[in-house]
Amino acid sequence: MSKQRVLTGITTTGTPHLGNYVGAIRPAIEASRDTNNESFYFLADFHALIKCQDPAAVHQSTKEIAATWLALGLDTDNAVFYRQSDVPEIPQLTWFLNCICAKGLMNRAHAYKAAVDANLEEGEDADKAVTMGLFSYPVLMAADILMFGAHKVPVGKDQIQHVEMARDMAQRFNHIYCKNEPLLTLPDYQVDDDAAVLQGLDGRKMSKSYGNTIPLFLPEKKLQKHINKIKTNLLEPGEPKDPDTSAVFQIWKAFATQEQTAEMRQAFAEGIGWGDAKKKLFALINEEVAEARERYEDLLARPADIEAELQKGAEKARSFSRPMLEKVRAAVGISGLA
Repeated sequence: MSKQRVLTGITTTGTPHLGNYVGAIRPAIEASRDTNNESFYFLADFHALIKCQDPAAVHQSTKEIAATWLALGLDTDNAVFYRQSDVPEIPQLTWFLNCICAKGLMNRAHAYKAAVDANLEEGEDADKAVTMGLFSYPVLMAADILMFGAHKVPVGKDQIQHVEMARDMAQRFNHIYCKNEPLLTLPDYQVDDDAAVLQGLDGRKMSKSYGNTIPLFLPEKKLQKHINKIKTNLLEPGEPKDPDTSAVFQIWKAFATQEQTAEMRQAFAEGIGWGDAKKKLFALINEEVAEARERYEDLLARPADIEAELQKGAEKARSFSRPMLEKVRAAVGISGLA
């Protein structure tokens, strides 16, 4: 039985937070240990330039995110872990896909439409501050996926459209250039409906864009301070509290066993004080991340070792991308004349 090829990209903007960990990183690392999968994980630093034009921030984020995945136990012998910009075949494939991708398809992309709608609401030109990077971002994402023949791409619901677009581009390319024997694999998205979407400090979804995150590897005292900032209601100790509307309980559930979740639910019914609930939450999270935090801090102090892992991953990635690009170039008629 052939292995399922699974591909996940991580944009190098900002510092990884608890929401990233429980929603994406933890399940991906578990999946990387499944020998039925061929797992590809990449740092999407080309994508980062669409959102962030601060070179120092992109560089620092790349280091922090790579160190996070390594510290949490990503098996880089079993998985392919690489930086997007270390695989020059990806931007070449992006151009070939640009040449067969309809502009109308890009007009329908959610991120572009949202930017246009926001501009029109403010009475601005529809395309104000819209770069070609933002507009054609789904083409680069398609190249990321199609270059490695991914069968499954784990995504949040907001990214399903991009995988469908990659599928459209693969079909169109195959139809134009490879009618007899399709070259590009048609990918499927994989949405984990059980994946936790954590609430942030203010009760909204934990997101860097809202500034409400709890960074994953904060030192203990800072982690406690952040947890103390989680928004709660004014109910006093002794008054029953509703766990299903509480960010404290919701984050607890993402880290707790079923038994611990049942115990905390009971404690809410019995009126646990918010201070006590937050202390327990800190202890629970700290216990899960403490060892990885030590490894993370050690790795950050050894950037050359992180780089060595990324270069090892780049070589593995290019053992797939070089022959694929040769086939794509031959298919479109760009190849040697000898």
